[in-house]
Amino acid sequence: MSENTDYTEDNIRSLDWKEHIRMRPGMYIGKLGDGSSADDGIYILLKEVIDNCIDEFVMGSGKTIEISIKENLVSVRDYGRGIPLGKVVDVVSKMNTGGKYDSRAFKKSVGLNGVGTKAVNALSTFFKVESSRDNKLKSAEFHQGNLVTEEGPDDTTKRKGTKVSFIPDEIIFKKYKYRNEYIERMLKNYVYLNPGLTIVFNGEKFYSENGLKDLLEDNNNVDDMLYPVIHLKGDDIEVAITHSKTQYSEEYHSFVNGQHTTQGGTHQAAFREAIAKTIRDFYGKNYESSDIRKSIISAIAIKVMEPVFESQTKTKLGSTDMGGNFPTVRTYINDFIGTKLDNYLHKHPDTAEKLQRKIMQAEKERKELSGIRKLAKDRAKKSNLHNKKLRDCRVHLGDTKNDRYLESTLFITEGDSASGSITKSRDVNTQAVFSLRGKPLNSYGMSKKIVYENEEFNLLQAALNIEDSMEDLRYNNIVIATDADVDGMHIRLLLITFFLQFFPELIKENHLYILQTPLFRVRNKKQTFYCYSPEEKQAAIETLTGKPEITRFKGLGEISPDEFKHFIGDDIRLEPVMLDKTMSIENLLEFYMGKNTPDRQKFIIENLKVELDLVEDN
Repeated sequence: MSENTDYTEDNIRSLDWKEHIRMRPGMYIGKLGDGSSADDGIYILLKEVIDNCIDEFVMGSGKTIEISIKENLVSVRDYGRGIPLGKVVDVVSKMNTGGKYDSRAFKKSVGLNGVGTKAVNALSTFFKVESSRDNKLKSAEFHQGNLVTEEGPDDTTKRKGTKVSFIPDEIIFKKYKYRNEYIERMLKNYVYLNPGLTIVFNGEKFYSENGLKDLLEDNNNVDDMLYPVIHLKGDDIEVAITHSKTQYSEEYHSFVNGQHTTQGGTHQAAFREAIAKTIRDFYGKNYESSDIRKSIISAIAIKVMEPVFESQTKTKLGSTDMGGNFPTVRTYINDFIGTKLDNYLHKHPDTAEKLQRKIMQAEKERKELSGIRKLAKDRAKKSNLHNKKLRDCRVHLGDTKNDRYLESTLFITEGDSASGSITKSRDVNTQAVFSLRGKPLNSYGMSKKIVYENEEFNLLQAALNIEDSMEDLRYNNIVIATDADVDGMHIRLLLITFFLQFFPELIKENHLYILQTPLFRVRNKKQTFYCYSPEEKQAAIETLTGKPEITRFKGLGEISPDEFKHFIGDDIRLEPVMLDKTMSIENLLEFYMGKNTPDRQKFIIENLKVELDLVEDN
């Protein structure tokens, strides 16, 4: 019999705000991560601080924001009104404190919940806030949310505004590193949404003249656009639309009050519906909505009073109303698109003609595919093949109510031995495994038909659940886990080719990664080091006493499940697959994956590097 435990008033304790944030950081900033993914916590911390600066700009104060990141020290300075001096400490260390509760001061603000900077403060080993206002300067310094020093108000000649500096806590964010690519993308989104704003990051300036039009043109090759970007603006709404010549899937960039809603929401659903309805009415034909939206590349930004998001990190809009005396989000967007897009198409018959041809082509391709699609689905059902290829996890990207939804990961492995090790050592809650049989097909230059005819591709598409739309994607991270040898590299290339051809927005939106696995294990009786490069191996040998045992891993299948869990656990190393915006996807694929051209042969000859095994003196 278990002993009776007393349950008295002494058992109940209230957590201080800092303790609560530090115990449950996922509630406030989504997943933690090490900086290899764009939605990792360290970027959310930066975003929370910038959001407050943006609010100042929106309210007409401060046209420049200066950001610097040196190693792990982050500094953000705005030239807004500055935090009222008597409240500098409260605003960053007392829950539910902030000007955003007073809707007169901030009408359509971003940093709504009064939690943002407190979370940054609690999750940092060093946090300093300085406010300059009315020729006075007030500053406060914290450690893990605890006030260390408070100075001022003192006389100052500094320009008014607020400066926040912080170092994220390594206890919470393990071995993290800020990647400039992700930060630059975040900052670009800020300037697209706030024309007239200048952001300076480590000396580089970001500025946008044409808002969302710039977003589409910067993210896509202009030669691949079927027609010039349709750019429409109204009160509290801005839209940009074009269609791609080569891309199959739909691509949406959606924003609410400056928040990048990567998971979409009510505004994105209304936008998709409005485009289909307006275009049907314009041509007077009952086209399928999937044909209208096929290959679309678009962006929408709306401003809503007191928006409701479906998660703390504000990636999906739940609000149905615009707020105030405005109608619902759906009605507002439908009315705007219905008027403005229709007018645009009437005024630009050339665009209207190209668009109609594109829709009719999409219709033809869909009809050709429909028979194959049905066969593929029937085949999958009959043989229950899903279960053979996919070992699923419990939490998926769509489960936004679950704290861990952003951790949902699909490992694509080669062969049974590797998938066996991963399957045995994975976290069954958030990590799924899809195992390939040998090398996949080179899909370059093939039509979408191949996705259904090729069993492996069809099942991979089914596992990801992206046949109809990206909104239904089941995993936040898609990780290619192959050996680091020639065959493994080839499989990586073939998979990346498949995604670039048919689902490029998976890469554009940073869902695709390569798993880095160790090349060497260096150990003595007391310590074990896993090394990812010859330099790390050398450092480990120097650290260990005596003569350590050195093992070289040839493939994933050689690594035991007990060891594998270290490489896909907290210390996982992921290399994101990123697109160079200046390079056309078509040209890229043709060069590397097309017929063996003299150009490629010449490139290989000129860039071939031969590794020499150096003989070491014993």
